[in-house]
Amino acid sequence: MIVQRTGENAGQQPAEAAERLLRGLPDIPDAGVCVVDDQGHIIGVNHRAETLFARPAEELLGQDAHNLLHRDDRGQTLPRARCLMLQAFLSGRTAQGEREWFERGDGSLLPLSWLLTPCRLGEEAMGAVVLLHTPSPHEVVGWEPGDPAAPLSELDRLALLAETTTRLTSTLDVEEALHRLVALVVPRLADWAVVDLITEKAEVWRTAVVHHEDGALVHREDLEGPMPPVPQESPMPLSRALRGAASALVGPERYQGTPDSGIAVVQRELFRATGMHSAAIAPIRGLREVLGALTLGRSEQPRAFTPAELSLLDDIARRAGLALDNARLYQRQRRVAETMQRHLLPQLPRVPGLEMTARYMPAPHASQVGGDWYDAFVLPDGATALVIGDVIGHDLDAAAGMAQVRNMLRAYAWSHQEAPSRIVDRLDRAVVQIAEASMATMVFARLEVSGDGRWGLHWTNAGHPPPLVVGHDGRSRFLDTGHGLLLGTGITPCRTDAFLALPPLSTVVFYTDGLIESPGRSIDEGLARLRRHAAALAHHPLDSFCDLLLDRTRPPDNDDDVALLALRVPDRG
Repeated sequence: MIVQRTGENAGQQPAEAAERLLRGLPDIPDAGVCVVDDQGHIIGVNHRAETLFARPAEELLGQDAHNLLHRDDRGQTLPRARCLMLQAFLSGRTAQGEREWFERGDGSLLPLSWLLTPCRLGEEAMGAVVLLHTPSPHEVVGWEPGDPAAPLSELDRLALLAETTTRLTSTLDVEEALHRLVALVVPRLADWAVVDLITEKAEVWRTAVVHHEDGALVHREDLEGPMPPVPQESPMPLSRALRGAASALVGPERYQGTPDSGIAVVQRELFRATGMHSAAIAPIRGLREVLGALTLGRSEQPRAFTPAELSLLDDIARRAGLALDNARLYQRQRRVAETMQRHLLPQLPRVPGLEMTARYMPAPHASQVGGDWYDAFVLPDGATALVIGDVIGHDLDAAAGMAQVRNMLRAYAWSHQEAPSRIVDRLDRAVVQIAEASMATMVFARLEVSGDGRWGLHWTNAGHPPPLVVGHDGRSRFLDTGHGLLLGTGITPCRTDAFLALPPLSTVVFYTDGLIESPGRSIDEGLARLRRHAAALAHHPLDSFCDLLLDRTRPPDNDDDVALLALRVPDRG
């Protein structure tokens, strides 16, 4: 690869970025690559671009790409107002064009197809990468632009593979990955897409049979569902693909003979019900095992699949396998962490006269399972200990750290009849010295009832969102005193305790930050929303209070788990 080198600092950073970009691109032997800066000047080319333009790099670098190369069909410089490439470049969007004319070094015109993608060339500099290739014969003659029956050009193939990689690797949800996979190939490559997946119990499930109809993707649910076992010796195409053996081109006649297995019977019904005259089947492979098979079928498009298109399907299925493997791994980790977390969350004690309930809601995405927890237990002196906490992090390690912190707190609270701040001081020193949790926030409280039936709450707060008290009359306040540093900083803070005499029939809400935090809103907005809805629900039964509060308050765009502990003291009368 060759790039422009300048002695000026202003041009050096984009040129070096262009060189790194060219080195990082996959080897594309048939595609020329040009990198242009934010002025449209060429700052990098590969050797294929030199060959296409019949110009050495020295004649290309530093030149205005449009003025030097882009022509109309008569060989005149293409007016800038008519240049789709220039319009895309100036607007900073991805675009492509088919069979446009470019002038070579010897003065001849060369038809090229192109794909332009914006890119960053430094901390502040922007530019673009342009991929160019010569159209194959069927692209030059015989096909009208936009004809759905036309084979994909090489540039379209590259663009489809790049889009497949980007879209499938940007989700960790299996169902969403499959939805994106189907949308990528139908109707661009086929009229039908069929996905067969092998479950973790080694069963085959026909997960999707999707058809393009009236501009929309329609599921044929009557053809989806469980499949017969995979025969180990069957030579039939789908059976071989599900064993990871090979991809294949197949037509309905392949399944018209005597079926050798239950899967062959199902396949024969698939061809009959869909009307597919041509199909391509490829295995979906993960890193360690075969995950399933992807079948593309044509019923309305007249062309049969070609070996070149089967090769493209192999590439798509390979990318789908990596994406599904990652999604399954994250979902498996999520289930392990969530199961461990739910088993560690305690059964709430029965305290005479006191209503108490709790909720735990995992994060909506697999990568966000973590260390939120609540706890409640009766102490030797008859007081009730109440805890809400959050170990920093969103993974299996955070859930394990949560278990350590919770168990140590229980031990200290049970063995030392001390104020909440003293107990949390002991826990803080232990977190720094022996716990695997990095840092944590928490509120630790003691709930006591006096001889005359008055309930009081003593608490200390280690960097956690303040509990909320809602009176039976709807008046509310946050318990924002007794606040101190979070656990695990290594700093010995001066922690304080706070006390509140709870009004009869008042409700106390302990919660974690997933209930109030949102990427697009401030913490104050989240707290105000929580306070407003909690006050409106003051007369609801406690279980209904918690369910409605979660439903109304938890931000829909928050990617965090939520723990909630609520209690309601009785009426003295």
